This record gives sequence, C-alpha cells and structure tokens, in this order.
Amino acid sequence: MMNTRKKLKRKFNLRDEIDAWVLLLPMVVILYLFVWRPTVMGAAWSFFDMKAYTVKDFCGFDNYIRVMTHTQFLPMLLNTVKYVLWSLVIGFLPPLFIAIMINEVIHFKNGFKVIIYVPAVIPGIAAMLMWYFMYYPDQTGLLNMILSKIGVEPKQWLNDPSFTIVGIIIYSTWKGFAGTMLLYYASLQSVSVELYEAAIIDGAGPLRRLGYVTRPAMEGIILLQLVRQIISVFQIMEQPLAMTGGGPNGASTSLSYQLYQYGFNSGGKGTGQAMALGVIIFLILIVFTIFYFWLNRKIEDRC
Repeated sequence: MMNTRKKLKRKFNLRDEIDAWVLLLPMVVILYLFVWRPTVMGAAWSFFDMKAYTVKDFCGFDNYIRVMTHTQFLPMLLNTVKYVLWSLVIGFLPPLFIAIMINEVIHFKNGFKVIIYVPAVIPGIAAMLMWYFMYYPDQTGLLNMILSKIGVEPKQWLNDPSFTIVGIIIYSTWKGFAGTMLLYYASLQSVSVELYEAAIIDGAGPLRRLGYVTRPAMEGIILLQLVRQIISVFQIMEQPLAMTGGGPNGASTSLSYQLYQYGFNSGGKGTGQAMALGVIIFLILIVFTIFYFWLNRKIEDRC
C-alpha cells in the first residue's frame, strides 16, 4: 500500500513538472531567440571584423582597443556615471515618499494614483518632444515663457553643457515616476497594520514608524529598485538621442548612445565596435548585479 502511494505521488509530481515545463517552454524559446542567442552572438562577433552584419576576419581585441582608445570614451563613460548619479539624487527617493504619503491618505487615494500615473501612458517619443519644447532655449519654450513673466532672462537649458544631463534626468524621472511609485505602494500594502498600531501605542511618531516599521519591511524592494535604476539609467540612449542628439559638444553622449552610433550611423564600419562596446557595458552591469545578489543575501540572512 505504501509503495503504491509513493508511486502515485511520483507520478503526480512528474506530471506537474511536465505541465510546468510546457507552460514555460514558449517563454524559454522567446528568451533564447531574443536575449540569449543575440547576446552570445554579439560577444562572439566582437572579436571579428564586421562589414555591417557580415562576419569577416578574426581580429582579436582590436574592436575593444578601438573603442577604449577613442578620444571620447572616457568622457562618455563619465557622462554615463553622471546620468546614474543624478538619477539617484533626483529620482530615487521621491517615488518612495509619495507612495508612503498616498498610503496614509484616506480620501481621494485612487484619484491621486490615477493622476500620478498619467505620464506613464504618454508615448515615449511624444513625451520626449514635449519636454524638448518645454526646454526650448528661446522665448517660445514653456520654461522661458514662465521666466519672462517674472523678468528673468531666458535660459539655454539643454544647450547648456552643465545642465543637459540634469534636464534629461528630470524628464526620465517624470516619465518613470509612476511605475516605481506603484511598485512601492504595492509593497507597502504587505506591511502589517498591527505593526503600525503597536508602534503608535508605544509612542512612535511618523519618522520612527518610517525607520522601525516601514524601512525594514521594504528593504528588499528598495534594494532591488536601486540596482534596477542603476542598470536602466546606465543604458540610457533614447532620451539623449531624441532630446539633444548627444550634444551640446558631446555633453550628453552616453555609452549606449555611442553604441547606437557605431551600430547604425557608421555605414556598417562600426558594427564590430558596437558589439565590443555592448560587451563592455554588459561586464560593467554584471558587477552591479552580483553586488545586488550579495547584498540581498545579507539582508535575507539578517531577517
């Protein structure tokens, strides 16, 4: 009788596993075709001379040397780091604070969520062009129109090398704010109300509740979002492409923007260098990913 039960249990477990793999198979195929295969092929092709996407002779590390000895490689890397740092300064904590505030609101909570989510549904290019004309450097730009009303001279905005990265990050924060805020808000819903009630009974104010109840419960999602934001902003390309064209004088050119230039605006002569730069970016980002898993394990062990 016992052996029969074990056989039935193994049979059901095997059937469940087969069903799971059948459901996973389409996603595995998609990942192979659109993620794993292109990534491996791009890494392999980075060691060859390329004529557009035709593989020529093996050239070793020549493509990597050309990329890293490019006169603008270090400035582009510095610009990319600036994008990341400014995104953390401007865009990392505000979504968390807004999520906490909405979680505390009693009336019109759903209305606030809808209003805040509006930027996320605006098409990306349309939103970039909208902000581009807001930043327009003459009197027709919205920000300069506002400044002229209070007697301030018009600013150059995106034509100012010291502001262009900040301006792009302000747009990116505005565009991505809603999704991040809702992610934090959903995480807040899992925090036990009893913990807040106990903290209030113990005399903890809003800041103490934030530090001793909210923060420990959300450490994992905050860490995940931190690493995700670093990785996504490090690959920034569409925003400088649409809003500044990498200018002025390369002040907003990122590594991913240069990868785009190698791959699509070099007449097929820079494809190998695009592949090499893609591998360099991948290796840099894999360091952040490893750091995330290490730090997340430390947090889980502490909990």
